[in-house]
Amino acid sequence: MNRRAFVSTSGAAALALGSGLKPQAASAAPAPKAMMKLGCQSAPTNETHLKYFARYGVRNICGYPTIPADRLYATVDELKKMRDLADANGISIDCLAPPFLASSHIDREKHPAIMLAQSPERDRDIEAMQTMIRNCASAGIPSIKYNMSILGVLRSGRSPGRGDASYSTWSLKNAHPETPMTRAGRVTSDMAWERITYFLDKIVPVATEYKVRMACHPHDPGVPPEGYQGVTRVLGTVDGLKRFVSIKESPYHGLNFCQGTVSEMLQDPGKEIYDVIRYFGSRQKIFNVHFRNIRGHRDEFVEVYPDEGDVDFVKAIQTYKEVGYPYLLMPDHVPQAANDPGGLQSFAYCYGYIRALIQAVDRMG
Repeated sequence: MNRRAFVSTSGAAALALGSGLKPQAASAAPAPKAMMKLGCQSAPTNETHLKYFARYGVRNICGYPTIPADRLYATVDELKKMRDLADANGISIDCLAPPFLASSHIDREKHPAIMLAQSPERDRDIEAMQTMIRNCASAGIPSIKYNMSILGVLRSGRSPGRGDASYSTWSLKNAHPETPMTRAGRVTSDMAWERITYFLDKIVPVATEYKVRMACHPHDPGVPPEGYQGVTRVLGTVDGLKRFVSIKESPYHGLNFCQGTVSEMLQDPGKEIYDVIRYFGSRQKIFNVHFRNIRGHRDEFVEVYPDEGDVDFVKAIQTYKEVGYPYLLMPDHVPQAANDPGGLQSFAYCYGYIRALIQAVDRMG
């Protein structure tokens, strides 16, 4: 081997070893391609933000159509207008966020009927989601992400991070809810599962018929079995998520798999998260990934940059490739800084980090 060939080969091997990726033998068959794509779910879906995405190589996103405030679904024309605007910027709308069933606290939610089991209002809201599914199919949008949450995203404050950044923090022992109970009152596990099942019984058949993937976000974070503000969070454990995906068997019923939130469910996320990815990924139940990191464990954690948390992101992305995950890897809940309004710099950092990981795992065995 001449010196140039030796340097080239040894340099590739060093890069692979340093990143935790295994170098391929010269005679080995080509490694399978990584199918996942860099994505983002930040809003709004307008010309300025789309150009921001394109600037940093984000070509696949979750979109937010412009919908009048009194309507809970987008028309086909509204969806096509959003899609055409994205197409003009070289970006694909791979997922959509509806104007309700978001990660909001029930006391601030404008459309709470589904999670409060209020009839006939919840049937009206479910019909709106059914219409949204049909319209997405007509507009060529293959997935909808949603939440089934009463407490929204629980956090207890912020912690100093590197540089001038601050990190969103959850400490159960230091948390002080605004009220002892929400307007939902006491919500037991059985009550929560009834509401979730009622929704899925009416939504999953429509999603299956129209081939639109419905991706539900876990509860962020999980809370003790006795609940928090009177609410038991049934989607705040891995066992709860396993039960959720089994309620209605369909290739169009699965998870908006927030890796950060699932890590928050675990006592040792740096060791446990990979088998959780394998469980849901091997069953094709992961429709979208919020690819973010934490430092800590269940009931006590901070949300950090992807390169400084307890989860090894090189190992994580290798696991997504192992199970053949084909959809979006999105940054989420990025650190904040006074000189970075809207978190655009933090998001851009995460885009580059994720894009490099995808390229690396795509080229190595």
